[in-house]
Amino acid sequence: MSASTLDINSTFDLPNSQYKIPKIGFGVYLSPKDVCVKSCKKAFEAGYRHIDTAQYYANEEQVGQALAESGLPREDIYVTSKIMSPGEDVESTYKKVIESVEKLAGKDGYADLFLIHTPNGGKEARKTMWLALKKAKEAGKVRDIGVSNYGIGHIEEIATIDSKDAIPAVNQIELHPWCQQREVVEYCKKRNVIVEAYCPIVRNEKANDPTLATIAKKHNKEPNQILIRWSLQKGFVPLPKSDNPSRIVGNADIYDFELNKEDMATLDGLDQGADGAIVQAVDNS
Repeated sequence: MSASTLDINSTFDLPNSQYKIPKIGFGVYLSPKDVCVKSCKKAFEAGYRHIDTAQYYANEEQVGQALAESGLPREDIYVTSKIMSPGEDVESTYKKVIESVEKLAGKDGYADLFLIHTPNGGKEARKTMWLALKKAKEAGKVRDIGVSNYGIGHIEEIATIDSKDAIPAVNQIELHPWCQQREVVEYCKKRNVIVEAYCPIVRNEKANDPTLATIAKKHNKEPNQILIRWSLQKGFVPLPKSDNPSRIVGNADIYDFELNKEDMATLDGLDQGADGAIVQAVDNS
């Protein structure tokens, strides 16, 4: 994938959908309410057109405010949120989803993508949330639905809840050179499930890694920029997060260079499997 064919407006086609997803997104994980609006606006200025939030982040309303105040057409911004836990039944869970959509886009609005945040609540919780998201999609309040932190078994379970060929549009998991989760990534790619990468810059914990630093120096780029570029060239959708204005801009400045095969192989060689996770690796059982 050459630098000339990849830019901040590049998209993937979503499976079984008429919609596309931008190949890079801006994450707002636990971005404080008083900062989140400013950070989102800065991201829009830097060229991002994809925002990733969640009920758990407690800033959906601020993302919605940034959208409303940006002056950008709603259809130009791709907005994702996530549900962490179900209500008592499908209907009450559906209402939780709609509450999020209204925070993000108003009573007549929609979310582009809504994910089940985690499989950890158990099979009944996963079933309830999936059916609630399906209902929201059928109602036109959510355009596509997917999952996060799902292993292979969790994804295959969806076919027992929904139609036998049902798949999530997206699986958002922790991905960076130290935690590459190759088994679930290969499974998703074979089934045309888009793989999103959270923690693509490892929360800056690897900025001084000597291997990364050498590649960054070679390209005259920051370590974070190398990590995001690696993610893009792997075919993931990286979701870098920052509330630092200069880093928000810098994290989007990754389209004027390309990692060669040697660079990619070197970074691929850093994989530590599940031990390299700073949040969690998926359970593929």
